Amino acid sequence: MNELTERTVEELEARQAEIAGMEQADASTEDIEARAKELEAIKAELEARKAKAAEEAEELRRIAEGEAGETKETHEEEKKMDEREIRSSAEYCEAYKKFILTGSDKECRTLLSANATVPGDVPVPVVVEDIIKTAWESNEFLNRITKTGFRGNLKVPFEMSADDAYDHAEGTTGLTEEDLDIGQVELKPGNVKKWITISDEAVAMGGEAFVEYIYKEMAYRVLKKVVANLIAKANTAGTSHTSTVIGIPKATEAPGVMTVKNAAAQLCEDATDICVVLNPLSIPEFNNAYAAGYFGVDPWAGVTVIKCSALPAYSTADANAMYGIVGDLKAFQANYPEGENVIIKWDDMTLAVDDLVKVIARQYVGVGVTAPGRLVKLCKPSGAETT
Repeated sequence: MNELTERTVEELEARQAEIAGMEQADASTEDIEARAKELEAIKAELEARKAKAAEEAEELRRIAEGEAGETKETHEEEKKMDEREIRSSAEYCEAYKKFILTGSDKECRTLLSANATVPGDVPVPVVVEDIIKTAWESNEFLNRITKTGFRGNLKVPFEMSADDAYDHAEGTTGLTEEDLDIGQVELKPGNVKKWITISDEAVAMGGEAFVEYIYKEMAYRVLKKVVANLIAKANTAGTSHTSTVIGIPKATEAPGVMTVKNAAAQLCEDATDICVVLNPLSIPEFNNAYAAGYFGVDPWAGVTVIKCSALPAYSTADANAMYGIVGDLKAFQANYPEGENVIIKWDDMTLAVDDLVKVIARQYVGVGVTAPGRLVKLCKPSGAETT
């Protein structure tokens, strides 16, 4: 106890003794009652001060023994982990592994409900979110497209044709109403699937190592297929719009120093982040043309070159086939009704005789081209040679 507390206690004790030693014979009933009440108040305050002093002494003992962090407040209210902290823990990764293997989300729910309320689907561990995010960011094609997360089928309107604005001089007759034709692209989601087999030894890995091993492989394969589906949408599009499909013009040219420039000239002014997408084996064809011209003209015209194996190499492509895309890749859109995460299914019975386990991954996504004027297809001419 500090000096002020001791002095105050002494004063209280002195007053207590004074009241106890007072003569009661000549005192009135009111005085006796008042002294009794004062005496009870002094006793209560002394007890409270002694209890507080005992708490302070105990706290000093804890500090001396290295237990300073365990205060009364800490004991009364433990700090609760938030949902992300739970999903980052090794315990949650192990529970999620069991969820993948058994289909039971009981342990995941138990961990989540203890400190956080997370309704709906079982959230993936943070390591999975990071894997998917890294896969997206490292894929130069997907990193540039438009991504949405609307439920069900997504209908995206686009302008098929429209009249220009006009000048209207005062006093003259106005022109007729604008003739505006609107088309609508519908992105219908479907499952993109990939399955692999793993050994029983791989299953025996720890929770985080197992989850990371599975998702890295699955995310890579699934996202490659999403890219292939987007490329296919561009490939099958005609050169003019219909009410449900955006037309994509062609540049039928062999790889040359002017090929990308000529294709880019067909893009509308809304195309900004322009790229050229090619199979890696097609890139040397353009560089050869660059060298043949004594490096006088850059065939890439300053645009970003993106490698994509979903496109055929120029040397093996059929005549008139699309071997490249020039444009702003935001014209492509992927809609994820269930989010961007990869959903894992487990089958340990089909290949049990070989001590193998089948892992099936799926992602629910709808893809398409939703912005006109932003893409041009590079197509291989009949009988043309690289220049």
